Amino acid sequence: MPEQDASSGAQRPAQAGPRREEELIAALRRGDEAAFRALVAEHGPFLLRLALMHVPSRAIAEEVVQDTWLAALDAINRFEGRSSLRTWLASILLNKARTQGRRERRVLPFSFLARRREMGGDEPAVDPDRFQSARDADPGQWARPPAQWDEPEERLSLDRARRVLLEAIAALPVRQREVITLRDLSGLSAAEACNVLGLTETNQRVLLHRARSKVRAALERHFQAEEPSR
Repeated sequence: MPEQDASSGAQRPAQAGPRREEELIAALRRGDEAAFRALVAEHGPFLLRLALMHVPSRAIAEEVVQDTWLAALDAINRFEGRSSLRTWLASILLNKARTQGRRERRVLPFSFLARRREMGGDEPAVDPDRFQSARDADPGQWARPPAQWDEPEERLSLDRARRVLLEAIAALPVRQREVITLRDLSGLSAAEACNVLGLTETNQRVLLHRARSKVRAALERHFQAEEPSR
């Protein structure tokens, strides 16, 4: 079953079991074309989505994915199985996508976005003005709590909302963008994302929280702007 974006409310499909993956790796090492087609069908959409978060066009992203397949086939005999094939492929692709993004003189796929710090660690995850100050009745508590959305999955299925969501993700600092793409768009576990990106569990959790907070804020602004027309 093909993978779908988390923004559509779909669940990540079950991954191949260890025995099937071992058989697939053995077939790839024998040069089995059917095995390679199966690999592309299973992981191609996932890799393309990752590439699109680093380069300015789909055409360039597709080139990065093709380069990833070539590199993977070249290195399959050296694959030691310490991670899943999916995680290994993601690591290869991210290295190539980052290089290609720098070569294109921009990392983000939207021309109007400014360069951001890689980690974004000096930025608050939520605007401090949304909390009560020391002069208020409950310092540190919400002054303006997050909006409660009716039927969030239905709203996110609308083309405009999906565009806002993807643009918000693309505007994130690099590491935040990679973490939220792996976790929320591609359905990787925390351990898998840490493995792909070389992060500690704590760093992964902080980056994901910051990324989700910023994306949620962008969607909140979008939904609020749409309220009069609903």
